[in-house]
This record gives sequence, structure tokens and C-alpha cells, in this order.
Amino acid sequence: MTPSKHMIISSEAIAARVKELGAAISEQYGNEPLVMVCVLKGAFIFFADLVRALSIEPEVDFVRLASYGGQTSRKGRILFTKDMELPVHDKHVLVVDDIVDTGHSARYLLNVLRMRGAKSLRVCALVDKHQRREVDVTVDFPGFTLFDGFVVGYGLDHAERYRHLPAVYTLNEAKPASAATREEAQ
Repeated sequence: MTPSKHMIISSEAIAARVKELGAAISEQYGNEPLVMVCVLKGAFIFFADLVRALSIEPEVDFVRLASYGGQTSRKGRILFTKDMELPVHDKHVLVVDDIVDTGHSARYLLNVLRMRGAKSLRVCALVDKHQRREVDVTVDFPGFTLFDGFVVGYGLDHAERYRHLPAVYTLNEAKPASAATREEAQ
């Protein structure tokens, strides 16, 4: 049986927000050397659109993390399954992720990049579930804030399915998840 899905963020809303994020990121970094790091697999579509929305020319790289023993819980162990190739020493680094939920994976990656000598570290995420945060991680450039619901589409998956959808949907929800940009949520 195919799970039911309900659209919560349209492709038009995503496109508009990506354009806004591109302008904000371009303004933030200006002519400073920037390395943008895409967290695979979920962020690849968002990342590609975001890079094209910039008026600056960053270096780009990719990383993939996996958690063992607890779905990135405090008891779980997070490891690289694909590490970056570019050096980040003395460069600004912007981590681009699909979703920041508990924050464990993001905190791990930021700590590794800090140890590698990044000049500054910021996070951009398509979806920020800050109400579910278990560790102190800030999403500096949030796309949309979601309060509940399991989401798919626009790169987000469930068992490697639904990434191709052009919008963001909840799966098997009796009611739609609440969504807002960070500005609307405050």
C-alpha cells in the first residue's frame, strides 16, 4: 500500500525561498572565500538550486554521514561514509542540509569542520525543526520551519522514495504539518 501524502510546501514557495536564501547568503559572504558543503543525499536538489541562486562563486563539496546505534541519538555513533575533498582551513564554510531535527548530525559535522580550521561555520537547511532540537545547533539560513510531521519530496526521502517530488509533503498524516518560514514562526 502506498502511503498517503499531503503537500505542505509548494514548489513555488520553495523557489521563492531559495531565491531569498541565495540573496542573503551572497550578501553575508560577499567576496570572501566560501566553501559550501552539501550533506548527501537529502540536500542535493536544494543545494543545486541554492548554488544557482547565488550571485557569488563558492567552492562546493559533498559529505555523507551515517549514524549507528540510535538514529543520531546521544547513544548513537555518527561517521562519515563520504568525506569532503576540499580543505576548509581559514575559509568560511556553509553547511547545506535538507533538515535539521535533533541536531546531533549537524553538531558532529560542525565540530569536525571546526577542528579542520574553518574560519567560520554556518548552517543552511531547507527544513528546520528547531522545536525538536536536543543539542545546541543554530540554523543560520532556514528555509522553512516545520513543527511536526514526517516530510518527503524535493530531495527528502522515505526509504529512498519520493526524492523526485517537486514540493514537500507529509506522509501518512491525519492532519497537515505546520510550516512557516523562520520569520513567520517568530
